[in-house]
Amino acid sequence: MKAFLILEDGTVFTGTSIGSTREVISEIVFNTSMTGYLEVLTDPSYAGQAVVMTYPLIGNYGICYEDMESGRPWPDGYIVRELSRMPSNFRSEDTIQNFLKKFNIPGIAGVDTRALTKILREKGTMNGMITTNENYSLDEIIPKLKAYTTGKVVEKVTCKEKYVIPGEGPKVALLDLGAKRNIARSLNERGCEVTVYPADTPAQEIIASKPDGIMLSNGPGDPKECTGVIREIKKLYDTEIPIFAICLGHQLMALATGADTHKMKYGHRGGNHPVKDLTTGRVYISSQNHGYVVDMDTLDPKVATPAFVNVNDGTNEGLAYTGKNIFTVQFHPEASPGPRDSGVLFDRFMKMMEVKKNA
Repeated sequence: MKAFLILEDGTVFTGTSIGSTREVISEIVFNTSMTGYLEVLTDPSYAGQAVVMTYPLIGNYGICYEDMESGRPWPDGYIVRELSRMPSNFRSEDTIQNFLKKFNIPGIAGVDTRALTKILREKGTMNGMITTNENYSLDEIIPKLKAYTTGKVVEKVTCKEKYVIPGEGPKVALLDLGAKRNIARSLNERGCEVTVYPADTPAQEIIASKPDGIMLSNGPGDPKECTGVIREIKKLYDTEIPIFAICLGHQLMALATGADTHKMKYGHRGGNHPVKDLTTGRVYISSQNHGYVVDMDTLDPKVATPAFVNVNDGTNEGLAYTGKNIFTVQFHPEASPGPRDSGVLFDRFMKMMEVKKNA
């Protein structure tokens, strides 16, 4: 069946429908990862977005449900150049086609994803529609595309109630803003008992549990939409509890302490982004997924200083908070998918909790 991807600038790509045939409007973003498509599909940070995979062949090793980063896929749509019809992998349990149908995710294959990515790079991220309706009307569709916003998607992806992952070591409170499973797993593998809290949990409840450390997770959408969460994070900042924040958590901590954020032209999404540690000079190849960034011109050096920078474009990739046991990063040290170069940052967090406990 034919399918069409219609961008808000009027560009139309024609391909073949994969997955669900329902019509969807979403923000169109691209990911440059060569592998890890299942982890991309199940990353809650993609809620409210449709993902273009720039690597030309997707699905060749099938679907292994054990590798999912959450209980379901979150993108509104999926756009690929070529979809493998016969996966080859001893761990494979399913095909992408069946996976998309199972979770009612519409997609389109046969699209020139290189041309599409160049449009998004040159004109910036834009909204689009995936449809199988051959009688579409651009005059009707384009106003709808321009009006679309992702909205308050953190409420959609966070856990509904708190739960505990047992461990014998430090007690970590993980605020779930759309957390990937490997964040909790990375802490748990280091011995931590991890209590996962919904995004709307009052700060006082977390503080009252007397955690050794607090983790703020990744998540989707515009950080400025999370007004209630920002207020509670400021209360966490005012304690002496060690805090480590990733991606959306990094942005929310910056907003809570007086800095600003802005939307990037097309964001960073993929497993090949170099970031430099400004303390050691070491460069990590990192996994990233974000469309917003902390505005360094609004950062008060008495509150925080830059800790990491993106080697490609110079944007901020992390902050160290002055006089606080708090550091935050824009990239994903838990990877999944992507390189594990920066996984040592979890060890840094462990050390912070140990020093605080022995103080």
